[in-house]
Amino acid sequence: MDKLDAIAGFAALSQETRLDAFRLLVQAGPEGMPAGDVADALGVRQNTMSTNLSVLLRAGLISNTREGRVIRYSANMDGLKGLLGYLLQDCCGGKPDLCAPFIAQITDLCGAGECK
Repeated sequence: MDKLDAIAGFAALSQETRLDAFRLLVQAGPEGMPAGDVADALGVRQNTMSTNLSVLLRAGLISNTREGRVIRYSANMDGLKGLLGYLLQDCCGGKPDLCAPFIAQITDLCGAGECK
């Protein structure tokens, strides 16, 4: 991931509805959710949600598949990994032990079932 991709990812997540939608899709796991269900879960109008999902899609943070008339969205974990990797690239000036607590926290969350 380069700097411009990272900026696009952070910009996409810097709006409340998009951040909530992304977190909801991470929780939904690989099967994702239909766009209408995402809108309903967040109490957002479907046309507004569609616009927000498009921003996340362009940023590479989510993916979509068409199922007839329904579009199902899911978190793109490779996109998330790229964004986090960009932040941790050259972690702590070549002292990876300084990043160990952060990495352990992420691992603990995933082990507790809080990430999929």
